[in-house]
Amino acid sequence: MSSNKNDVTQSITQVIAASSLGTLIEWYDFYIFGSLAVIIGQQLFPSDAGASALINTLAIFAAGFIVRPFGALVFGRLGDLIGRKYTFLLTLVLMGGSTFLIGLIPSYSSIGYAAPILVLILRLVQGLALGGEYGGAATYVAEHAPVGRRGFFTSWIQTTATMGLFLSLGIIVLTKNLIGAEKFADWGWRIPFLVSILLVGVSIYIRMKMHESPVFTKLKSEGKISANPLKESFQKKANFKMVLLALFGATMGQGVIWYTGQFYAQSFLENTCKLDFNESRYILLWAIVLATPFFVVFGSWSDKVGRKWIMLSGMLLGIIFYRPIYQYFIDATNVKEFQKTELKTATAPEITRELVKGEKDSIITTTSYKTLNSGFTFKESVVKIIPDDVLAPLPEDKTVIADVTLPGKTYVIIILLVFFQVLLVTMVYGPIAAFLVELFPTQIRYTSMSLPYHIGNGVFGGLVPFIATLVASFPGSTPLSGLWYPIGIAALSFIIGAVYIDNRGDRNVMD
Repeated sequence: MSSNKNDVTQSITQVIAASSLGTLIEWYDFYIFGSLAVIIGQQLFPSDAGASALINTLAIFAAGFIVRPFGALVFGRLGDLIGRKYTFLLTLVLMGGSTFLIGLIPSYSSIGYAAPILVLILRLVQGLALGGEYGGAATYVAEHAPVGRRGFFTSWIQTTATMGLFLSLGIIVLTKNLIGAEKFADWGWRIPFLVSILLVGVSIYIRMKMHESPVFTKLKSEGKISANPLKESFQKKANFKMVLLALFGATMGQGVIWYTGQFYAQSFLENTCKLDFNESRYILLWAIVLATPFFVVFGSWSDKVGRKWIMLSGMLLGIIFYRPIYQYFIDATNVKEFQKTELKTATAPEITRELVKGEKDSIITTTSYKTLNSGFTFKESVVKIIPDDVLAPLPEDKTVIADVTLPGKTYVIIILLVFFQVLLVTMVYGPIAAFLVELFPTQIRYTSMSLPYHIGNGVFGGLVPFIATLVASFPGSTPLSGLWYPIGIAALSFIIGAVYIDNRGDRNVMD
């Protein structure tokens, strides 16, 4: 018996390793774009586009999420008809190829608006591919896992999304530090896109050696494969009810918790709190390292106590604590206010003068680097416009803060607060793969679980950075206004899930 158990464990370990590596690389490919949104926006749009360049770039990023449900339908159907293995092998090739090509697209200065259009097309291909990847990987692992440990084994797949983000951030920071900030902003940002082709090649080699899921193989040998997975998933009342429950009671709330804790947190620290490029990414890297093991902890725990309340507790904690956390981010990094009483040193100002584009007015920018007694350092630029008409009134000077670095205590507290947000991600995301595969019969599992997952994550979750940033830019809004979107979605999902989801743990529904 011991020998058989070891053989099963080894087989499951190989399945998880092969599935996880490919999924990790696909998430890496998907996330480097979001991590470099500011720099990519400067490359894809006119130099005078200002804040609209970031919003437009986030919209392109969001487009990849919006098409993920369509990828779930296309590749989910293939997965239920021809098998899990070859379907998510195809999605890996599409994702890797698109990512590599994004690294080759010329900038706006070379080909004009063709640049963002081409990148948008490639982002759509990425979104379609990722829409077919996750359902295949999660289904493949779950159909190999023994009863009683399905949450534990599928939770390893759940770590890949966060580890893909970690890998993307790590390669971005390493590349920037090696070649310098100026070269990275010019052409070095392309390197993380281009090196992904090497990672994809390794993963394709490993996946080619994988075998088909035993559950699907048995189904196929018995001639019980669904002739029309889409029709069975969405026209049969019982199955469609489960699709809606999975979406509105689980994945919708899980999606906004995921993207708030890991994407919007970084975007907020960099764009609202004006943290240095590396500083904001190091914070997220530390938080990810500390929190990632909890995917497995909560996935395994869900085998014993059920999936429902672990996932819903993560949503509820986000609803309660998001606004206080982000308010602390604002208060703790307000160097513009701190320097009134804490200024320690300031470098000699650097003064530049340039003409306003298309006009005769001049812009004079005075830049200096400052250090506060509390340990903050930052760059302060005072922008003064000198009208060509000497009788015209002088516009008010504009002060711009950038490249803020934090003192030790504040740095640690912010890491812990981001870690708490990623911990909530592990609560909602760790058990959800097992939860989804157990909702649907084998014949339509790939299709049925993929659609609600990718609508919840791709549409509701993936739009968090774009919608939150857009809402916060409206007249009369505050920096915290954007948080009402993820809080509202999580609250709705919590209520539906609390009322309608059964709190059952691992159960044998894989026949």
